[in-house]
Amino acid sequence: MGKKGLLLCVCQGTCPSFQQMNIFEILNTMRRERLVDFVAIHPQLCAEDGDVYLSTLLKDEQIEKLYVAGCDPNMQKKMFRDAFEQSGFDRSKHFGVDIRNMTTEQAIEAIKKLIQSS
Repeated sequence: MGKKGLLLCVCQGTCPSFQQMNIFEILNTMRRERLVDFVAIHPQLCAEDGDVYLSTLLKDEQIEKLYVAGCDPNMQKKMFRDAFEQSGFDRSKHFGVDIRNMTTEQAIEAIKKLIQSS
């Protein structure tokens, strides 16, 4: 069976839309509750080094589902398209959720809802 992972993208950690949440508590909750097999933070997946990170990570053909919590899911699909193509990752395995301007608790609930519905 493939692995499920959660990436938290936080707009360099300086964007005001992430100031109400504790990103480490979000990841620890997902990890402790074993909702995914791995968790990670990236400061800016839409940057060039974000493409490199995604391409490298997604070459692992064992990844069944990749959840990305950050900005708008439609934007994520557009921004990550090149990295998905370079790695041969099936785009239908990507699930995004917008957590901007949420509290820690709201973000946790939004991510859980996404995981449970996919």
